[in-house]
Amino acid sequence: MKTRCLHIGGLALIVASSLLLGCTKSAENKAEQAKKTDDPAKTEEPSETATTEESNVHKQPWGETDGKEVFLYTLTNRDGAVVKLTNWGAIVTEVHVKDKNGDLADVALGYDLFDRWMDSDGQGKSNPSYFGCIVGRYCNRIANGKFEIDGTEYALAKNNDPSHLHGGNNGWDKHVWDSEPVSSDNGQAVRFRLTSPDLDEGYPGEVKAEVVYTLTDDNELKIEMSATTNKITPVNMTNHTYFNLAGEGSGTILDHNLKLEADRFTEFNENGIPTGEIKSVTGTPLDFTKETRIGDRIEELKGDPGGYDQNYVLRDEKVAEPKLAAMVYEPSSGRVLEVYTTEVGIQFYSGNYLDGTLTGKSDKSYDKHFGFCIEPQFHPDSPNQADFPSSLLKPGDKYQHTTIFKFSVRK
Repeated sequence: MKTRCLHIGGLALIVASSLLLGCTKSAENKAEQAKKTDDPAKTEEPSETATTEESNVHKQPWGETDGKEVFLYTLTNRDGAVVKLTNWGAIVTEVHVKDKNGDLADVALGYDLFDRWMDSDGQGKSNPSYFGCIVGRYCNRIANGKFEIDGTEYALAKNNDPSHLHGGNNGWDKHVWDSEPVSSDNGQAVRFRLTSPDLDEGYPGEVKAEVVYTLTDDNELKIEMSATTNKITPVNMTNHTYFNLAGEGSGTILDHNLKLEADRFTEFNENGIPTGEIKSVTGTPLDFTKETRIGDRIEELKGDPGGYDQNYVLRDEKVAEPKLAAMVYEPSSGRVLEVYTTEVGIQFYSGNYLDGTLTGKSDKSYDKHFGFCIEPQFHPDSPNQADFPSSLLKPGDKYQHTTIFKFSVRK
């Protein structure tokens, strides 16, 4: 609606000013739109993107499965870092952080479209390598797919024959979680919630799980996991993001350097099940107590497909505040990842089962060792290992686990 001017003599000046202002605004809008196109925090369909008033988290419809809506959330911080999350599997889909030259790259393996997450290999398998997801009710392996509580034996799926792996055939990574952006003093955050019913995948008790992801202005991705139950049950949650600090799809992680704050490991058998014995890493290819190139001794590890897939002992019991557990450095980019956790152990995995059949966001095949995982957790098979810290959650108690992925650079 145009506003009439009562002073006729000034009409020409007002019209000219209006035209000039309109041209300026048009140019600004075009420049801003071009800027948004190059910004990984912006979605390709801004008309479908909502910004919550309390948190400034971008929320975009991303798909549908099991009759439920799937969303993509985008978190940004003051340094320009970007993290994207989806409520299907509570997955970290992208992590964009700067290198030593200030250039952003996505360092998390995964897919660009929801349809590709649902059919990752072209044969109907959804996220078979567990990229970026929250694993539960129990991450890692449970021997022979069974355990006993108070004289009652519970049978689980042997989806990693002869073992149970990562919560079973339809674990928490395959569910649509309830989700919402939340306000945080530390940065942008999203909360995910899931109710796992009694005997879900064979586990006793109804478990209510919650995960809050926060991207801080200190370039930390903070992951706070919690759960409650109405029956005693094992709970062991972790995040399963694969990282390549040179950029996803850029090659192997064998030239990355690794340092672990652990001088002990849980010995395991040919099926990846702990024997119950805890040993020193000294004199073995598992020793990363000093910063060491990942590829230096990897060929010394026997077995098929070979590589690191090992649980390390950080401490004998959980701690209240996250402590440094691991550091990874990639020389060409200068990127550094530090992992802090409250947990008793971490699984270090060097992407051994990646075999080129999965194509990532860069349209490059993910070959063997194209990513690594640092997974804080209880030790594998702890429901069957009396001498390990107990993963059993009792009614009235609360499972709590915090992991922090902190990014920085060396120049």
